[in-house]
Amino acid sequence: MVHFANQLHKLAERRASALHRKLSINDAHRSGECVINNRSYLNFSSNDYLGLAHHPEVIQAYQRGASEYGVGSGSSPLITGYQRPHHQLAEQLSDWLGCEQVMLLSSGFSANQLVLKTLLAQGDLLLQDKLNHASLIDAGLSSAATMRRFLHNQPSAVAKFLQRATAENRLVVTEGVFSMDGDQAPLEAIASLCQQHNAWLMVDDAHGVGVLGEQGRGSCALAGICPEILMATFGKAFGVGGAMVGGSRELIDLFTNFGREYIYSTAMPAAQACAIQASLALIRQGEYQIRLTNNIQLVKSLLASTSWSLMPSSTAIQPVWVGSSKTALALSRKLREKGIWVSAIRPPSVAPGQARLRMTITAAHQERDIQRLAATLAELEPYFLPGTAFNEH
Repeated sequence: MVHFANQLHKLAERRASALHRKLSINDAHRSGECVINNRSYLNFSSNDYLGLAHHPEVIQAYQRGASEYGVGSGSSPLITGYQRPHHQLAEQLSDWLGCEQVMLLSSGFSANQLVLKTLLAQGDLLLQDKLNHASLIDAGLSSAATMRRFLHNQPSAVAKFLQRATAENRLVVTEGVFSMDGDQAPLEAIASLCQQHNAWLMVDDAHGVGVLGEQGRGSCALAGICPEILMATFGKAFGVGGAMVGGSRELIDLFTNFGREYIYSTAMPAAQACAIQASLALIRQGEYQIRLTNNIQLVKSLLASTSWSLMPSSTAIQPVWVGSSKTALALSRKLREKGIWVSAIRPPSVAPGQARLRMTITAAHQERDIQRLAATLAELEPYFLPGTAFNEH
């Protein structure tokens, strides 16, 4: 008898459906590039949107922090793991984002799990956008609240749920920028509905903070709103790693005392907090956001004359809709043959029949890199007619 045969059988199903995934070792030493099996590729799959992961000031800050504080915190934050750089970073983030208080966590997944599982109780109502990240959906399912999912970016759908709601505690959760589509939530309209119906709003701005708004303050600042709960990560625009949750002092105190993901996890290294501070200083200058914006505009203008179906997005995430998972994989392989790395996104990351190439544009890309990407896609266009199966001939 094969143990867990039903689970292992799922692997065969994924292989047969062109949905199987495997790791690739990346040996790159600069932003905008990946090196796989000793071959260099232009990297259009990275979330290092501002190209800060290899910035010398960020690296030097990490090195100084490691020299002074070591490479690990040694314990959870509530024991001895909360060090001076953590406190300094939290203070800087609070000031920058306009939150009363901020707490630091090891990942965005953990942050979202902590918020929903700690805050929500039986009888509460949780409303989530249908395209919210898996960390939010999983946390909602694990919470004691009643969860409902509303149509993507549809304030009218939010309104219908809130109008019928009888729960005293109501929480609406959306992303600022959606990770697979690159589109932005109508935050002003959703925030207004929350105010009208006495509901709280949580925004996961993992792909917006550092990139959008004045000084990179993110989607909420751009929309002119202040949600009750803000989650952001440091592994994308910041180029480092980790996450934060911002809110009122009382709310962060609640999460600190009852959030199991915080209490029972080792704190991020102090050196990492030093590196994030260096990234924050660079982000606030605004220079890298301008470069990124110019690169986004360039790729959209170059592909406008082709038949490729760019999904509606003005952010660094520029997906090319394909449809078939097999076609998306074939197109991704052809691009790699040309020295360009763009990942094919397939179910379960997206709905069946919604496979796409998730192109991400960064400030580290040069104009010639984007021109090469556009020229290669134009060259492959006759073989990959959008919405049809791959023409192998």
